[in-house]
Amino acid sequence: MGGSTQSALVQFLPLIILIAVMYFLMIRPQRKKDKAINDMRRGLTVGDEIVTIGGICGKIVKTKDETIIVQVGADKIKIEMMRWAVSSVTKEAPGKAREHYEEVKEDETPVKKGIKRLKKDPVEEFEETEEKIEEIVKEDEEKVVAEELV
Repeated sequence: MGGSTQSALVQFLPLIILIAVMYFLMIRPQRKKDKAINDMRRGLTVGDEIVTIGGICGKIVKTKDETIIVQVGADKIKIEMMRWAVSSVTKEAPGKAREHYEEVKEDETPVKKGIKRLKKDPVEEFEETEEKIEEIVKEDEEKVVAEELV
């Protein structure tokens, strides 16, 4: 019995060694990498410049529990996204700079420059103009009829 147990152990030894090598070469480094990424995402602060997994580059202006608000582009458009969507931090904010960033107000609406809003609907304005023209034409007709009678 002792010989058969020992021969079975010798047969499975290469398999056990292969599993150990795979663990140290593949699984363990991946776990370290995942832990580092999760620590980076938990450590995101206001002022950090980030790149998302979709390729959007921006600056964090507000952080919440599960989401962050990122300022993007020259128009300073703000986007709310999940923390897990952050791929990397390109530039960390200096310590004192974090205090100077303004918090994003929930009711803030962007103001677009260069767009003029019409005061009235063009159709309504056209109808009002037609009514005025009709009134003027009626007044003129009444004047003409009054002059003919005189």
